[in-house]
Amino acid sequence: MIKHELLDHDGIMVVSPEGSLSEEDFIQLANAADPYIEAHGGLSGIMIYTETFPGWKDFSGLLSHLRFVKDHHHKIGKVALVTDSRAAAVAESLAKHFVSAEIRHFGFVDKAQALDWLRQS
Repeated sequence: MIKHELLDHDGIMVVSPEGSLSEEDFIQLANAADPYIEAHGGLSGIMIYTETFPGWKDFSGLLSHLRFVKDHHHKIGKVALVTDSRAAAVAESLAKHFVSAEIRHFGFVDKAQALDWLRQS
């Protein structure tokens, strides 16, 4: 399950994965993000806020995640990975080669700092 909150004023979506990620999670995430993107041309940023990476429920969850990134990365200015997961450093390094968004890793306790960074132009 993925909880999400769209901070309309800032154009920032805060995404909080809780449990293994499924195909349905990314459909819901796209349904929440797409109307804002269509109306405003994009999101200023996305914050992924989770203490540890929960993984995927199954292979279709992984494929849906990759599809969401492929379909949205050029419409998002920044991505803040706010987590203590060791996978974040690897994800940050790999993603820089495949996505156009600026990506930065923050510790799980640094949510406010990450939000400030996302708000900067």
